[in-house]
Amino acid sequence: MEKKTARNDRTELITFYIGNILCGIPITEIQEINKQIGNLTPVPKAPEYVAGVLNLRGMIVTIMDIGKKLGLDPITLDKKSRNVIVHYGDELVGILVDQVSEVISSDTDEIEPAPANLGGVQGDYFSGVLKTEKFLIGILDINKVLAP
Repeated sequence: MEKKTARNDRTELITFYIGNILCGIPITEIQEINKQIGNLTPVPKAPEYVAGVLNLRGMIVTIMDIGKKLGLDPITLDKKSRNVIVHYGDELVGILVDQVSEVISSDTDEIEPAPANLGGVQGDYFSGVLKTEKFLIGILDINKVLAP
């Protein structure tokens, strides 16, 4: 007779800062993280949160300033800034972040519902929050954040 073991589902999050807000995105939604932030081509008549487009190995990727999109200060482009390339529908979209932090692994049952407001950002943009000993991580809902 087979012995069944209880198994908690785990999730891994890439965490990063938008200003002083620590956010995370499930690692399964991320294509890559890169430093290509200076080679952006502006897009005329695009919304102000569209920082430009980037040629990423032959693919044109729209890059968004996630700070502006969430109603916060724009991302400050410096040596810590990164471009997090995420899957959005059937395309790739880049989001500029102030700094990438670390990969956090957690049981999915430790993720709590998002509050109505997190660091000045509408709770609708978050699928939940994860409390660690040191931090509160807002888990971004990429589909809601990137929706026009």
